Amino acid sequence: MSEQATPTTAREWHLAARPEGWPKPEDFALVAAPVRQPGPGEILVRNEYLSVDPYMRGRMNDVKSYVPPFQLGAAMDGGAVGYVVASQADGFEVGDAVLHGLGWREYATLDAKHAVKVDPKLAPLSYYLGVLGMPGLTAYAGLLEVASFKEGDTVFVSGAAGAVGSLVGQIAKLKGAARVIGSAGSAEKVAKLVEDYGFDAAFNYKDGPVREQLAKAAPEGIDVYFDNVGGDHLEAAIGALNVHGRVTLCGAIAQYNDTSAPAGPRNLALAIGKRLRLQGLLVRDHAALQPQFVAEVAGWLKDGSLRYDETVVDGVENTAEAFLGLLRGDNTGKMVVRLAS
Repeated sequence: MSEQATPTTAREWHLAARPEGWPKPEDFALVAAPVRQPGPGEILVRNEYLSVDPYMRGRMNDVKSYVPPFQLGAAMDGGAVGYVVASQADGFEVGDAVLHGLGWREYATLDAKHAVKVDPKLAPLSYYLGVLGMPGLTAYAGLLEVASFKEGDTVFVSGAAGAVGSLVGQIAKLKGAARVIGSAGSAEKVAKLVEDYGFDAAFNYKDGPVREQLAKAAPEGIDVYFDNVGGDHLEAAIGALNVHGRVTLCGAIAQYNDTSAPAGPRNLALAIGKRLRLQGLLVRDHAALQPQFVAEVAGWLKDGSLRYDETVVDGVENTAEAFLGLLRGDNTGKMVVRLAS
């Protein structure tokens, strides 16, 4: 198994303190750590792009959840793509492009079982962190499987200019939705939803009560709500959903930094009479869809029927700031960090 020269130390991000409410820059620490050469069955990867995602905020709290919390004083992790620079694993050669889960660092040594080879000729490498990766599969599975989307549905997506939401709306249109409505946090994002992503209507949730804006955008109600926000958006959607409406509960970014209990939804009793279905989504439950998802979405990208945007932040030293920017809504589409070469 071949290898090439690598540094003896490289930078990685540690969680320095557990955030209370909104995370602060001092909750994170960039440190130098030894680069470990791979042992049997392992590979060493030079990361090219790192992913920052909303779910990471929950991992900063020391609470039991579907994924273990980050440990204080230890390297954080998340999606990353890069190139193999040393290999002691069958089937992986120096120069292979791989997707893996040891982000927030420049170099990663890992069991090759936890890496997946990707094709940089099929799409730009960073796309495997977004439209062809976890966020893309989240949108695809969350709409088609969890929400049981069917042709003719009216769909409402919150956080619609983000990595997941922007794809949910477009996939719904491609699959024959009667109407797709999105919410976002700026006039620029609202315009992008309609003009670039093909949403039928969109509104800025900061312009007035979500309930009133949604009622105006969907006078005949909605059949599917894809929830990335929670709070007032979920309450508004419950009010607007038609009988037998379906809700995919994907995220609740409005509440991630709250230090008190959320105010709502206060109208959950409506779910009884409307016979609504509210179902949580964890993308790992839908891994079997991966081949179908990549094939279909790659086809849409190739023929131009699906638009994809990234917000790219340069430099591993700016990873924590990129994450904070994600929570503020600074991104359009997927937020990724491009490591300096």
